Amino acid sequence: MAQYILGINAFHGDSSACILRDGKLIAAVEEERFRRIKHWAGFPSESIRYCLEEAGVSLNQVDHAAINQDPNANFARKLGYLLTHLPSPAFVWDRIKNKRKRQSFGILLNQVDQGKSFQGKLHQIEHHFCHLSSAFHVSPFEEAAVVSVDGFGDFSSAAWGIGKGSQIDIQNRVFFPHSLGIFYQALTQYLGFPHYGDEYKVMGLAPYGLPKYMDKMRQIVLLKADGGFRLNLHYFRHHKEKVDYSWEGGSPEVGTLFSPKMEELLGPVREKGQPLEQYHKDLARSVQAMYEEAFFHLLNTLYKRNPIDTLAIAGGCGMNSVANGKVTLHTPFKEIYVQSAAGDSGGAIGAAFGVWHQIGGPRGFCMDHAYWGPQYFDKEISNLLDQRKEDIANAGCLVEKVGTENQLCKRTAESIARGHVVGWFQGRMEWGPRALGNRSIVCDPRRADMKDILNLKIKRRESFRPFAPSILREAVPEWFDLTGDVPFMMQVYPIRKEMQHQIPAVCHVDGSGRLQTVHKETNSRYYQLIEAFREISGIPMVLNTSFNENEPVVCRPFEALDCFLRTKMDLLVLGDWMIKRAG
Repeated sequence: MAQYILGINAFHGDSSACILRDGKLIAAVEEERFRRIKHWAGFPSESIRYCLEEAGVSLNQVDHAAINQDPNANFARKLGYLLTHLPSPAFVWDRIKNKRKRQSFGILLNQVDQGKSFQGKLHQIEHHFCHLSSAFHVSPFEEAAVVSVDGFGDFSSAAWGIGKGSQIDIQNRVFFPHSLGIFYQALTQYLGFPHYGDEYKVMGLAPYGLPKYMDKMRQIVLLKADGGFRLNLHYFRHHKEKVDYSWEGGSPEVGTLFSPKMEELLGPVREKGQPLEQYHKDLARSVQAMYEEAFFHLLNTLYKRNPIDTLAIAGGCGMNSVANGKVTLHTPFKEIYVQSAAGDSGGAIGAAFGVWHQIGGPRGFCMDHAYWGPQYFDKEISNLLDQRKEDIANAGCLVEKVGTENQLCKRTAESIARGHVVGWFQGRMEWGPRALGNRSIVCDPRRADMKDILNLKIKRRESFRPFAPSILREAVPEWFDLTGDVPFMMQVYPIRKEMQHQIPAVCHVDGSGRLQTVHKETNSRYYQLIEAFREISGIPMVLNTSFNENEPVVCRPFEALDCFLRTKMDLLVLGDWMIKRAG
């Protein structure tokens, strides 16, 4: 009989679930896509239901359930810290409540599949082991250095070591209260970006500045000889006061992490909505540079101890695509792998594969694409368009079903080449935060005004944030200075100087692009669309941004249609159907 393992990320941001059948991934999805609240935190009941349905099993047929946390992990460290640092009673009580809540996991799981209770074995897997597993166990590497860096999980903020076969040997850790993730998040708040997950805005802003404040950054983050790091805790609150956190039933919220000492060092906090001055841009660049300095220090130290050419990266900081893109330039590593959900949502996969290998399962799965979410077929789309035909007509739109995939891609490419903004909804939804050609908005990368058009028509986001290129895999050497494969848009590469003027819409201010390499074998329709655009324009790429408007990426066809109708998008390609604005 087949063996099923359910992997779950709960009570963290980006709650999620996945399911394995005999060590092969069948489905994986983030709860925010169903709940329609960004970074939704809590228990991922809808994601679990989807995974069970996709696998064709009931909850009582699942053999193992694995959650990416272990309240008993690093217990001696926790106890020692409490005894020596005497944090506030509110701090301690908050941790006790969190532990009690997470111990209700089994009760919540049994509520998912009505009338069917979980009969298998429940596993609690340490947070950073899950991150390391999520990177290494699904990578193409038989042996690799493995690194996890994030905020906190199970009392540590980083772990690193070596993966070989199905085993992972953790050689070192950084424990609470020291954290590169907390450093970056605190400075993100300081720069006036208060929401959970806003760190990518600092990454986007950094190229507009210079690293003028490294002397001050080095007062905040201190590097250690063993490859680790320490925070100067005078500048932070999280280790001694109760910082408000909300991890249940909605978008995560995190209270202020930095102390008044930070303002004494760096000056007044930028309030939300206050204009961005050059000082803020230089500070953002300094924050990014400090993160990179600490990250590369860790990697170089790891390589000296374990001279292996391959590296697998995970953790929330594994989403720092700018740093990831520089790994082969600033360390001896030659190949890196970062799966599409490097952050906490990916812990669901790490927990599941961790259990699979604990029970003796062999390596045999490589995640070479991210299309593990729900898909919708022609009948569902056809019924939706029929039900909404009045709304569509009132918006002045025409509906047409296109007979062949070749014609669909060719006509869509022609629309892109005319400067249209195109919603592209196809196949299974992507796993992780990036739109990778199945829930994407695609545009012409040649148009210098396309960023402004997108922000005016749909995205309504900060003008300093870049848009990404999806490029045919074989065309990368012609357009980029680095040539590694980047299927999940997790690395930023420098665009060749002589090519930058041809693709201004996807070329950031520093001449870089957060590319996605597109393979015919893993997404043939998206590949064919880009190939059709290349035949028209000579450019083997399109601008790709997520299909959404200040909301989670669309999941279901009606969400795509709603987004199209309420924005000024020019064309929606929904499976084999085209919905086009007249005129």
